[in-house]
Amino acid sequence: MTAETDARIARLLHHRKAGLAMGEPVVPPISVATTFHLPQTQGAAHYYGRAGQPTWDAVEAQLAILEAAEVVAFPSGMAAITAALVCCLKAGARVMIPSDGYYVTRLLGRDVLQVYGVDVVQIPTHEMETADFTGFQVIYIETPSNPGLDTVDIAAIAARAHAAGARVIVDNTTMTPLLQRPLDLGADLVVAADTKAPAGHSDALFGHVAGRDTTLMAKVGDWRRLSGSVPGPFEAYLVHRGLETLEVRLSRMCASAAIIAERLASHPEVRGLRYPGLPGDPSHKAVGGQMANGGFLIGFELTDAATAETFLARCPLIEQATSFGGVHTAAERRARWGDDVAEGFIRISVGIEPVAVLWQSIESALQA
Repeated sequence: MTAETDARIARLLHHRKAGLAMGEPVVPPISVATTFHLPQTQGAAHYYGRAGQPTWDAVEAQLAILEAAEVVAFPSGMAAITAALVCCLKAGARVMIPSDGYYVTRLLGRDVLQVYGVDVVQIPTHEMETADFTGFQVIYIETPSNPGLDTVDIAAIAARAHAAGARVIVDNTTMTPLLQRPLDLGADLVVAADTKAPAGHSDALFGHVAGRDTTLMAKVGDWRRLSGSVPGPFEAYLVHRGLETLEVRLSRMCASAAIIAERLASHPEVRGLRYPGLPGDPSHKAVGGQMANGGFLIGFELTDAATAETFLARCPLIEQATSFGGVHTAAERRARWGDDVAEGFIRISVGIEPVAVLWQSIESALQA
């Protein structure tokens, strides 16, 4: 972590202090109000629950500190992705998305955007650095991609896309703004599922869009209000609480992932290991520059689907779950969702368990 990142974390933790009166709670209250005292229509901070409310304000303020940008919160990562794409596209437009990225984004492109007249072009993440962006309105990237963990140079993509007249949207869910800063590298919008590491405890669906173009972000805010794609106050509170420990959790998760990846790389049962933090990985070029470290996600293959499922079932310290970024180490066989990976490919999200105990559990399950 850099000194600038440390300063952001400190500001995040104390962002409410300046506005607190004597005796007010340090922790933001959960406001469940949908209506507000409105004797006149102008000048009120809030007027109706679909347009904004105090608990959203608190978590958006935290995220704005981390992103150094305006933030609009949403009830899930996919709601944030939808808002960003809808606000940048219209019928007849072309968008490029990664064919190896999050599968629900691909489904959104196929089943929604294309139905409404948007031309959706899918190509692998690693080909985007040399792809022709002519005629595209949006270049949408995931880096590292999910689940393959391929990376692309965000700054290079942004420069070429802008020269071609396209906007760049970056899904930064796997890294968070503490480990990678797409807006600083030229992206127009960042989208993220705060359900993952920011909330961190697998108990809240949430997402956000961040950007520094005030006109574009106003469109994103209007989309939330008009579509009704609004987060709940309880979820906002949980994400606010989770963000306060994000840096501590990430430090443990990423450090443990680096150790486990190195040990998996030399294990005789493991093949096709992917972890950007390893010097020999194709994505290692992004670490130390674009990415602060290798992250907490690891991909690897076992012999076949049955072997992978047996390993997951036998490891007592791995939750068999489809999300990532939580305090519990979690993993799944990604081919079951239709990802273009080997049948025995496993994506593992390293949690905050003591690493020696976690590795012993993984090693025993592999040997079994």
